[in-house]
Amino acid sequence: MAQSGETSDSPQPAEQDQSEPAAVAGGQSRPNAAATAGQSTQGDDIVVTGYRASLGTAQQIKRNSDAILDAIVAQDIGKLPDNTAAESLARVTGVQVTRGSDEVTGVLVRGLPNVATTFNGRDIFTAELRRSQLQDFPAGVLAGLEVYKSGTADLLEPGLAGLVNVRSNRPFDFTDKVTIAGGIRGTYNDQSGKYDPLGNILFSTRGQTALGEIGVLVNASYAQAQYRNAVRWASGFVPTELPAGVTVSPASVGRAFRIPERVGVYNDSGKRWRPAVNATVQWKPADNLEIYYDFLFQGFRGRLANDLYETSLINNNAQLSDVVLRDGIPDQVQTLTKTGGERGQAFRSTVNNNTNTYQTAGGVKWNVGRARLSTDLAYTRSQYDASEYSFDMSQSGPARVDVNFFVDGGTAFDLPGYDRENPANYRWRGYFESLYIAKGDGWQWRGDLELDTDVSLFPRLQFGARWTDRNASLERGNRYAYTETLNIGLADTPAGGLGLTPNAFRGDVQGWTSWLMPSREGIEGNAAALREFSRQALVRIVAANPNDGGYRDALTRFSTPEVQLDPFQAFFAQEQTYAFYGQAKYEFDIGQVRFDGLIGTRVVNTVGQYRGRGTLPLVIDGVVQNDANGIPITAPQDVRVRQNFIDVLPNVSLRIRPTDKLQVRLGFTKTRTVPDFAQLNPAFSVTPNQSPRPGTVITNPDGSTTVVTEPANDPRFSASLQGRPDYFGGGGNPNLSPLTSKNFDATVEYYFSKNTSVTAAFFYRDLFGFFNNYVQRFRDPVFGLVEVNRPLNAGAGRIRGVEVGGQTFLDFLPGWLSGFGVQANATYLDGRQRFPVDLIAADELPPFVAIPSLSKWSYNAALFYEKDKISTRLSYNGRSRFLNGNLIVDGVYSGEGTENITRLDFSFNYTPIKQLTLTFDAANILAQPFRNYAQYAVNGESRDYPRDVRDEGRYYGIGARYRF
Repeated sequence: MAQSGETSDSPQPAEQDQSEPAAVAGGQSRPNAAATAGQSTQGDDIVVTGYRASLGTAQQIKRNSDAILDAIVAQDIGKLPDNTAAESLARVTGVQVTRGSDEVTGVLVRGLPNVATTFNGRDIFTAELRRSQLQDFPAGVLAGLEVYKSGTADLLEPGLAGLVNVRSNRPFDFTDKVTIAGGIRGTYNDQSGKYDPLGNILFSTRGQTALGEIGVLVNASYAQAQYRNAVRWASGFVPTELPAGVTVSPASVGRAFRIPERVGVYNDSGKRWRPAVNATVQWKPADNLEIYYDFLFQGFRGRLANDLYETSLINNNAQLSDVVLRDGIPDQVQTLTKTGGERGQAFRSTVNNNTNTYQTAGGVKWNVGRARLSTDLAYTRSQYDASEYSFDMSQSGPARVDVNFFVDGGTAFDLPGYDRENPANYRWRGYFESLYIAKGDGWQWRGDLELDTDVSLFPRLQFGARWTDRNASLERGNRYAYTETLNIGLADTPAGGLGLTPNAFRGDVQGWTSWLMPSREGIEGNAAALREFSRQALVRIVAANPNDGGYRDALTRFSTPEVQLDPFQAFFAQEQTYAFYGQAKYEFDIGQVRFDGLIGTRVVNTVGQYRGRGTLPLVIDGVVQNDANGIPITAPQDVRVRQNFIDVLPNVSLRIRPTDKLQVRLGFTKTRTVPDFAQLNPAFSVTPNQSPRPGTVITNPDGSTTVVTEPANDPRFSASLQGRPDYFGGGGNPNLSPLTSKNFDATVEYYFSKNTSVTAAFFYRDLFGFFNNYVQRFRDPVFGLVEVNRPLNAGAGRIRGVEVGGQTFLDFLPGWLSGFGVQANATYLDGRQRFPVDLIAADELPPFVAIPSLSKWSYNAALFYEKDKISTRLSYNGRSRFLNGNLIVDGVYSGEGTENITRLDFSFNYTPIKQLTLTFDAANILAQPFRNYAQYAVNGESRDYPRDVRDEGRYYGIGARYRF
């Protein structure tokens, strides 16, 4: 076999006629890239490796698929400067991602977040969620990714946005009897200043035995990252008017302007590592029979230390001086100085979180004449737990704060003259602990039959069934000791030594960047001492405030060494699904034009039982009952709900192939997404508002007093619903309906050669029922003004869009120039949804509003060079601004949005010998800050203030890959 470029890290396909469908595994219509990538290479087959091969293989999968999809194969992933599968997906046409903590944390396909995930075609989930976290799959060890944008009946029920299948290597994919491959890499994050290791090793063997051919593969990986993001922010709450006690100078600026309620700094930092192991055994006792076993373990470990500092600009009769209004916008402020008012406060939150997910599965594939039968049985178990220890600080008194609301894309502030290194300037404000335990496990089975017929119009029929039995639960609890009234110095707590929090900001725009705090090790390592110190502090506070029920409850919670789980924050779910499908492949010719496609239907019956515990006020004869301290008595309510619903998901597709190079697709599918288990929690709690009523006089820690005033008007509610709520309510909603979409797709695809193509896609999504948490208010004859927060189905929605993409290598150029290649794609989306009907007056039509997280534009461009022993790639990725949430005030959006996001990544590979490749990569080279904004309305006109500016790290990595 002859090879060009560098040595492959994964099996690559032999060159073959791409006008024929890719080989299919498991009796299913979707293309299995492993089946094409692992074809036996006997005789004089030529194997092409490197970017050229990976792009060609991905193109082949897309071209021959019965569904509309995009694919990335392992060689492509291995060459990208990415750490996880989720990072690689950002480069796929029509895919947008959200980021946090220096990694991709969410994936949207064509603007929709409800993406189902499978591992080797099998459902995979994490703890109480219905999906897996794609960032938990290390990119360098995968065989490939397939992004299904239109479903087929034999696929696991895709989410609203589609389905992402993560595919691992299997021993029969490799032609050699023994393969040892892997890599090791070190990375450096320029913002945290930390070095981290990543690595994987794969061992695979196959051979003939007396029992038939047997293959065994074991793959282990480890990925670690230490990060620190710095955020300067202004509150998203922009009050409609200044409180009466706030003074303003100079008087000439008036009081009609609006400013964010507070400003602050947030540093998101920590260390995370992900160990993973997968193993496969394949056995072919006969040519037409395969028996296999798969095992997967995925782990996640996080050790976080998050710092927040904030100070209010208007509370407690603050004085605003040197106010400068914005040019041309007199209702907004450019700069000001705040003195007096509320003192600043901060916390350091230390979190330990862990995930362990296991999946074990076995199955059989049997070819009997015209029939191909397959069955697969799997068990998945996952647990996530998180424990938090948070140390709170307040400054000993209000400090001067200089603020510039519009500087370098965001808000910046400083505390001039404040001695940040003097412990006497800080007080201990409190101590918080929490525990979060989520569990999930489930069985799944599927059986499939694929039958070749003698009917030329319908050459293939498919039938199948699937059954799942799933359990999910969440238990959690927390406790907080608010101790600021004791005026205890920060240095007088048992949290160890104090030090300045690290400054992770780029540049010097933000003046206030660091303050004194105990170390992460001091807080977590002294948790037992802090717990007892907090208990003793609460004993003193309760003695001084015997009628305060909140302090008494806090003391009770600190009476045990461990955090007590709160039954009112728990839910438990049991759910079974029964799915059946039938699908026919049809094909015919009219003249020289070939037509083919699929007609099928999948029917899914979901039966669920959901339970939780809530609280309701005790009412007798229409009167709320109070305890001896005048606090309303609440009674527990155990709630169980059973749901049973059926989804019918049809699919119809047509492919027209006028020539071997040109094909046109048309398709219709219906997809649905079931609400998460937490959203279906039937428990609902209504609790009294125990905040001070207007007119109450409060004594501040410094001895001064403050009179509680009426809250500012909330623009979300009408005049009759303003004021201080008497009760708050919240919980899940077992009556949520699945989110459904009718999907219309059309594509035009032209394939010039094996790795050169131009494609365009047009799509329309007719949606109903987005899940969102909405805040509502109503007046009750018994409870008064009640404010409720719970998930609801939004109304109808629609998304329409266009995708275009292309790729080629410039083979026509002479000499070394022929090594260049390019790839580019762009997606345009226009999406709108209606508000939930019950948030609008009965005689009003709910308005159409923007769909959160949807960017109108997303785009990717990559330049390759691959020649002899060198391959390199420069890739650019971006998406336009998008809205984070919906709120309409006077016909204008009032919420938050995110500005456009761009990234530039680079990778370089050198292969001195075919068994070894040396690598260098750089990610997030531009280090463009993440920016979002708070939006509101003034007299029917839109206004916004910068919300967050987040500096993220650049990553540099060097490493080596090997294969023997």
